[in-house]
Amino acid sequence: MSQPMVSLNDGAAMPQLGFGVWQVPSQEAASVVSNALDAGYRAVDTAAAYGNEEGVGAAVRASTGRSIFLTTKLWNDDHGLERARRALDASLARLGLETVDLYLIHWPVPRRNRYVETWRTLIGLRQEGKARSIGVSNFSQVHLERIIGETGVVPAINQIELHPRFQQRSLRAFHERHGIATESWSPLGRGSALADPVITAIAAKHRRTPAQVVLRWHLDNGLVVIPKSVTPARIRENLDVFGFGLDADDLTRIQALDHPQGRIGPDPDTASF
Repeated sequence: MSQPMVSLNDGAAMPQLGFGVWQVPSQEAASVVSNALDAGYRAVDTAAAYGNEEGVGAAVRASTGRSIFLTTKLWNDDHGLERARRALDASLARLGLETVDLYLIHWPVPRRNRYVETWRTLIGLRQEGKARSIGVSNFSQVHLERIIGETGVVPAINQIELHPRFQQRSLRAFHERHGIATESWSPLGRGSALADPVITAIAAKHRRTPAQVVLRWHLDNGLVVIPKSVTPARIRENLDVFGFGLDADDLTRIQALDHPQGRIGPDPDTASF
């Protein structure tokens, strides 16, 4: 299955639609990811904090003959030079791989004030070939401005909470000005978007499911998107979004769903972990 690719600012490219494994239990990860890869996904997003890198790595290694774009992330306890280096080595060991395609700082954790040092460490790890591309997750504009200003290196991607009720248009505009790809986590708003009458009406119009409409909205806005499911039928459904597009009226109606209080997950500026 041919899928659109997103070009990153370091010359790499990644599939625009990937498979997320947050909350997938470790003992299920290998079979769930294998199902996703068999369905046609070619990008998988995991993290040290998810506790399922072993299963994800087993599925990726078993997927011979396929080019899989794999992302993992550095957890908050491992900020800093030495800890970050050890953390990536530990992730690679669990994955059973020598390198990952994309390595992200999972959260900036500004109260610890080590995210610039950690970003410098990731720059070195990329130079050593342990990560082909590097980026961040949950960074606000202030965090991005600081790491870019102090290191001169722009992240390839910022993975942020983004769904119809929380569209992050200001941060996306900053990304566009600086050549940072935007990746959406919780793209379906943890299911909340699927019952919205605007979404269900658009779904009926296109004879698609609400989830397919929301994922198509992400794609039509140029966003990288990583839906998660453990159900084989839903895994396939979430990938079947390339045979239609939303029109201008659809996009305008969904844009109007944005709400300043639409955030579901933690606020990166105030999160206490």
